[in-house]
Amino acid sequence: MDRYKLIALAIKYQGDYKKVYQAIKNDEDIQGVYDIKALTILDDDYPKAFWDLKLPPLVLFYHGDIDLLKRDIVGIIGSRSPCDYALRATKDLCNKLKEKYVIISGLAKGLDAMAHLEALSHQTIGVLGCGIDRVYPACNKELYAKMKKDHLIISEYPFDVTPLAHHFPFRNRLIAALSKKLFVMQANKKSGTLITVDQALELNRDIYALPFDIYDMKGEGTNHLIREGANMIIKEDIEMY
Repeated sequence: MDRYKLIALAIKYQGDYKKVYQAIKNDEDIQGVYDIKALTILDDDYPKAFWDLKLPPLVLFYHGDIDLLKRDIVGIIGSRSPCDYALRATKDLCNKLKEKYVIISGLAKGLDAMAHLEALSHQTIGVLGCGIDRVYPACNKELYAKMKKDHLIISEYPFDVTPLAHHFPFRNRLIAALSKKLFVMQANKKSGTLITVDQALELNRDIYALPFDIYDMKGEGTNHLIREGANMIIKEDIEMY
């Protein structure tokens, strides 16, 4: 198996991990050299952090500066419908962290977008759950364009693959793996954000959570994380970073 055959299989099967893996096992014959930016599991500069995963990505399509994956990275994630408190804390935290770390998030609405926006003056990485050329959600069109040009966007899915629901929990493992520390800024008790936390815990990453008023259900998930042993983010922490 060479990297070009692997890329061709990923394109043929639209990034479907199981299908690509099965094609590799079957030594499926496929031809094609594509003029597309991609990093494969066979490449020398494949990030070591991905080897911690049970299912390390086979091919990553990307736009931007792939060398950002070699830098120290922290993840900032949270609700797609954030409250003012979480937005303010995320903004303040990013403004401290971005001077030392590359900020990674999921290029979703809400707190993901805020984290990326605040990091544009330094460096940020977006991880998509859809095709690398697809802007989703559409409201992040300008943000996507800026990150594509000056930062880094990665995806296991080539071209215009539709953003299906099961793609997002699967892509979250990439955020978890690449993050030396993971900061959770808002999550309710059943938030999809907590899937990323579970994956980060399996990888022994440090988890930080923003505390909420005990009667505010919008932050019930982060309070639960703190109760279970996550580091609590306080004002002094933000100023220290």
